[in-house]
Amino acid sequence: MKILIIEDEKELVGVIKKFLEPEGFLCESACSFFEAEDSLSSYNYDIIILDLTLPGGNGLDLIKLIKKTNRKAGLLIVSAKNSLDDKIRGLDMGADDYITKPFHLAELNSRIKSLARRRHFDGSNELIFNEIKINTDSNEVFISGNVLDLTKKEFEILLYFIVNRNKVITRESIAEHVWGDNISYADNFDFIYSHIRNIRRKIKLNNGRNYIHNMYGLGYKFSER
Repeated sequence: MKILIIEDEKELVGVIKKFLEPEGFLCESACSFFEAEDSLSSYNYDIIILDLTLPGGNGLDLIKLIKKTNRKAGLLIVSAKNSLDDKIRGLDMGADDYITKPFHLAELNSRIKSLARRRHFDGSNELIFNEIKINTDSNEVFISGNVLDLTKKEFEILLYFIVNRNKVITRESIAEHVWGDNISYADNFDFIYSHIRNIRRKIKLNNGRNYIHNMYGLGYKFSER
């Protein structure tokens, strides 16, 4: 899952990243209103953590942009203790949840996972596609009940495919989603081939079907066809 943390307190951003990344989240950050505008206009995220108090502008003004460029993203707003009006406005504008500073990292993690389940997995911690089952809490994949031995990146790629099944996905979007926004500056994305080859091989070894189809000149599609 790819998270954008919009927060001007750089020390807090570092603490959040250090806590969330071992949980399997890929965390990017923006420390000002204008950095956030640039990131939101250029990339897609699964979850956005938005502090309402930002240098250069009001975080509430970013919600309209989020709803335009990242409509599927879960939005968690961060507010100060005495800003009830801002919290209400944020929720009315489309935020999914809020958390008040100071907060415990364990609570933040719990709210993010709950939001991800509601937004992307129909409220469940399990995602099932035919014989493939993914547990998003334990980060385990099962083929007809057998555990699939995937690396962290392979797991994230397979999860990204299943969440976006029946859609054409470019190598660039896979790379950005799994490795982070800066990967867009890579000379090529040939390394994606080897990861997908490994996923296909491991699924086949466990008697699963290959649902990852090459769309020549475009990318890939995860589907039954």
